[in-house]
Amino acid sequence: MPVKGAVECLFEMGFQEEETHLVFPKNASVQRLKRIRDLIAAERNRRTAANKSIPISPPLSASAHVQPSQPETSFRARPFFNDTSTQLPAQTFRPATDNSARSLLATLKTHFQQVLMYEDMRLQQKALACIPVEDLKKIANEKLLCATKLDPESTINLEDFLLLELLRWFKEDFFQWIDSVCCSTCGQVTESSGSLPPSSEDQRWGAERVENHLCRKCHTSNRFPRYNHAEKLLETRRGRCGEWANCFTLCCRAMGFEARFVWCTTDHVWTEVYSTSQKRWLHCDPCENVCDKPLLYEIGWGKKLSYIFAFSKDEVVDVSWRYSCKHTELLTRRTQLGEGLLRQTINKLNSERKHFLPQERKQELLERYIVELVEFISPKTPNPGELGGRISGSVLWKVTRGETGTHAQNHGFSFLATEKEKTAKLFHLKYSAAENNYIRVSNDNEIIHNWEKGVWKMNSVLRKVEQDWKMVYIARTEGAASARVSWKFDCGSVGLKIVNVSIRSTSQTFQSGNIQWHLHSNLTNVDLSGDQNIHSFANFNGSTELILEAEMSGGDGDVAWQHTQLFRQSLDDHEYPMEIIITLKDIKIKDEYQ
Repeated sequence: MPVKGAVECLFEMGFQEEETHLVFPKNASVQRLKRIRDLIAAERNRRTAANKSIPISPPLSASAHVQPSQPETSFRARPFFNDTSTQLPAQTFRPATDNSARSLLATLKTHFQQVLMYEDMRLQQKALACIPVEDLKKIANEKLLCATKLDPESTINLEDFLLLELLRWFKEDFFQWIDSVCCSTCGQVTESSGSLPPSSEDQRWGAERVENHLCRKCHTSNRFPRYNHAEKLLETRRGRCGEWANCFTLCCRAMGFEARFVWCTTDHVWTEVYSTSQKRWLHCDPCENVCDKPLLYEIGWGKKLSYIFAFSKDEVVDVSWRYSCKHTELLTRRTQLGEGLLRQTINKLNSERKHFLPQERKQELLERYIVELVEFISPKTPNPGELGGRISGSVLWKVTRGETGTHAQNHGFSFLATEKEKTAKLFHLKYSAAENNYIRVSNDNEIIHNWEKGVWKMNSVLRKVEQDWKMVYIARTEGAASARVSWKFDCGSVGLKIVNVSIRSTSQTFQSGNIQWHLHSNLTNVDLSGDQNIHSFANFNGSTELILEAEMSGGDGDVAWQHTQLFRQSLDDHEYPMEIIITLKDIKIKDEYQ
């Protein structure tokens, strides 16, 4: 074969394996072969057109019907390559020990059974009760309207934006990452100290392992059961990647998304969600609040990938090739069992699971799989400076996810004086992290929901809610060495200039954390202290724009990102830690030409 792995496409067309070659049985459907060939060609042409920035139609039309001659049983696990110049070593396909192979196959079967838990309607209703569905839909709809104005031809729909909002909410407001638990007696940070036997209650919720976290101050032993049941995780709302992906996948199903639980043998798990507008599966990592960045792990984290599987109620798929742009290297590490045995196991699991599916659903799954095969075949190259950002997809989709630079998100929002503010010659804005909204006092107390909507530019910044301490603040994203965020007020474009500026910019640092506040205009600039007081400046007189900027850096250890906090306050606080008051005057004609 000129493209290794393309044999999988032939299997879908109806070819069968003999000892040394493939054969097309006399009773196989030629019509099926032609239609699958056409589907592959359509998807290939769609991707080619996308690379040339040519408007394209969806890859699979409603009229594209494949008539299977037999029940669909083959979701095979084989790699796809575009480089055939490198010969793979013979040991690539050599299975490892029987114990190793049995362990992998047993885990496949376990995960495939566990994902059925997400289909429990009672459990989905319990998840929905935790999710602020209407709030997320409102924000998603607002972003969709803005996006439509930027790109009227975009096919991205409300579901895509709703998924992004669900990711953000889950990361920032709902779930908590746990390294070491806080002592239940004195509240101090504990240290990991081995494990404890699970109780019957722990085992009821799938916790076969209980970590022991010892407090060095009061010597209290604190239990941390590693629960493996999504219902329990809706209550505890904390854990590491296993708990995060488990609970998030349930939330996706509860919201009506088709979702897969994804397991990587290099000790990480996440979720995939099917986009009906883009007709493809999207990588979603709730721990990182990232969407559609499949090369994050191989390129961004430096992981040596080997096996990655996606599990849904309908099927299990080997998706390793989606998450790698180094297929040849990846294949050399797939030595835990033979590829043939793996393929047979996946085929058998899918055959059993899909046996009672309606023919229409089998047809839909087949068409999706054809698109996936073409995606696996297509070469993937990460953009320079990006942590695995996708090459495919519209510019709008990349901007929406902040993929135009390394964690950079340039919202470009600028406050412009309204007619009421022009008349009053006053701009007055306040922000509450607890309420997560701005109040534009000078414009009839207009409320602007969501802190991001008022941002001029930001880089590696998020709103962090500490549910255990009942505190909230703006901080760097986890792992970010530095970050910055800014707000802009423009008055020159509406015929005004600044007379005086009063600013409250509250911030707090811990350990070696460092925050630098800057206030600058087209004429001058000053540094701010970040205390809780309002400071006034007359030296901005005559300026026609104003930018308030905060730079965060420093801090110690794994939680250094939390050592620089803007607008920190308790969740029940009604104060406004950020406040901007600007007095204005008209620009006279003679001023413009001086």
